[in-house]
Amino acid sequence: MEEAEVKFRAEMDKWAAKKLNVPFVFTEFGTDTLATEHKLPAIMWSQEYQNEYLAMNFSVFDSYDFVQGELVWNFADFQTSEGVMRVNGNKKGIFTRQRQPKDAAFTFKRRWESLPLNYKGE
Repeated sequence: MEEAEVKFRAEMDKWAAKKLNVPFVFTEFGTDTLATEHKLPAIMWSQEYQNEYLAMNFSVFDSYDFVQGELVWNFADFQTSEGVMRVNGNKKGIFTRQRQPKDAAFTFKRRWESLPLNYKGE
């Protein structure tokens, strides 16, 4: 996760150096996560890994004024075709296909409730 954050910040620094003066909205970020998987230390597919990944993204987003929005991928898990990169569908949702919350739903709830109404606004 640390290496991913370093690389993400390096990319963001390049965008910041361009001084484009336009808002960025990040969409479709997240990790595939099995609702039944809990591991410490966190490993891929675990809810703990999803939360660590989201926390890293939030930290980076909050460090750059030009980041004005974020939209997780995806609201809920959904079925896809079989493949070696998926475990029985797309599991990037913060809710299961049955609309039950994963830990990440509560992570987002805490984040949204903690942001001031004028977050990065005027």
